[in-house]
Amino acid sequence: MMMGSELKIRCRNNGRQISVPLGSTLSEVYALAGFTMDYGPVSAIVNNKVQGMNYRLYNNKDVEFLSLTSSSGMRTYTRSLFLILAKAVEDVFPGVQLFIGGSLCRGYYCKLRLGRPVEKEDINRLKARMQEIIDADMPICQKQCPTEEAIEMFAKRGMKSKVLLLEGLDRLYTYYYQLGETVDYFYSCLLTHTGQIHLFDLVKFYDGFLLCIPSRQEPWRLEEVEVYEKMLDTIREHHHWQKILGVQTVGELNRAVEAGHATDLINVSEALQLKKLSNIADEIAARHARLVLLAGPSSSGKTTTSKRLAVLVMACGLRPHTISTDDYFVNRVDTPRDENGVYDFERVDAIDIPFFNEQMSALLRGEEVELPRYDFPSGERVFEGKKLRIGPDDVLILEGTHALNPMLTQQIPDESKYRIYVSTLTTVQLDDHNHIPTNDIRLLRRILRDYRYRGYSAVETIRRAPSVKAGEEKWIFPFQGLADAMFNSALLYELGVIREQVMPILEQVPERAPEYAEASRLRKFLTYFRGIPDEQVPPSSLLREFAGGSVFGH
Repeated sequence: MMMGSELKIRCRNNGRQISVPLGSTLSEVYALAGFTMDYGPVSAIVNNKVQGMNYRLYNNKDVEFLSLTSSSGMRTYTRSLFLILAKAVEDVFPGVQLFIGGSLCRGYYCKLRLGRPVEKEDINRLKARMQEIIDADMPICQKQCPTEEAIEMFAKRGMKSKVLLLEGLDRLYTYYYQLGETVDYFYSCLLTHTGQIHLFDLVKFYDGFLLCIPSRQEPWRLEEVEVYEKMLDTIREHHHWQKILGVQTVGELNRAVEAGHATDLINVSEALQLKKLSNIADEIAARHARLVLLAGPSSSGKTTTSKRLAVLVMACGLRPHTISTDDYFVNRVDTPRDENGVYDFERVDAIDIPFFNEQMSALLRGEEVELPRYDFPSGERVFEGKKLRIGPDDVLILEGTHALNPMLTQQIPDESKYRIYVSTLTTVQLDDHNHIPTNDIRLLRRILRDYRYRGYSAVETIRRAPSVKAGEEKWIFPFQGLADAMFNSALLYELGVIREQVMPILEQVPERAPEYAEASRLRKFLTYFRGIPDEQVPPSSLLREFAGGSVFGH
């Protein structure tokens, strides 16, 4: 063998260094790596950057193979299902437009523009065709061409949203995927063969259907569908307004920004949020609620939402008092720990539940209490003489991660409560087949906030993200169905503003850091958006909680 025709690959999965021929694909490297992987590999991290298994190696590399149990691996699996579904639609319903929306009720909400309601028989035909494609183990081919050729190809196929998306990019060449005669564009890697799909389902859902995927934690079973009516209504409401504005995809958003309409988009987005929150304030007043419970996952904007709501409640003739559940944490020494012995602030019993109920019940009885403040540096609850007594026109607005958990307010009568769930339901799409994950929006917000106000680097925030998400899955998401109202904190324009501020922070993540893969993915994702200066964002905007300059502080 000629000198230099072999590469040294260091496999992180088993710590071995192996020699492979120059130009080997990751699939070929895995075959030589000397270990097996359940539900994988579906993709790999190469020098801390995610690549598909058809990626060829021409230099010495570090490689870590990923299974379906990783977030990145599940995204690869899901995108591949999207392509298979797109082909099935082309085969069963030629010329019919497919819309693949974001995650909803633990599936992906899809619609067919048939000109009539989607019937169960339509879904059965699609499911059967998808299974045929999977059983045929067809190759999923990644191809590259000049971007103008890709635009022309998608234009000929009537795929307008992809044309608009690619026209907004500054890339000379574009990668796309082909499955049989079906071509599509996805912003990251796919599987190499359809036979790698082992589990999926299509379920009739309102005017469309859900594409169901395996559980990441237990890949041998499907995620169980959980229907949240208020979430669905919120998504429909935002889709309705986006249709009126003519901004349903990132391509349309970029075109509006380029045409000088960014200020209009900001003003309308802010007005729609204010109107929704004002309606909630009116309902609180009409119900004579005494305790407003406001919860949501990390970086959903709970703090600003509670403060804006307080202003609107006051406009209804009531006196609001905002209280944070963080001030009721147990002392640090009593904080529960996770399986690694690290303090777990995500658990509901990290809050002194008996003391909290004692104080809230006393307030509702008209008694005076001295409110605590949790001192995070010392890890102790302190009292500083802040006393409160409420009357019949007073409303307590309680904001916190666990506010909707019945355990937290178990001693308080339900008739006194009004529950609000704050979510970040980004309803704008990259294109008709590429959604924007809600988790990405909140992670970008958190990176920006942590860097600006807490002195954390992007590396630190990305490193903590899996544990934050695990806590949300266990302690927050299960209770969203209890909400009386759902408030969507996502803003149509926000990623254009966030891009300008968070890109320099992400670029500080060194390539040698394991978090580089996620930082690189987020940077690539943000390149799809035209930057929007933040000068026109009002100081009362929820976005200011993360981008700085909020009239409510931070």
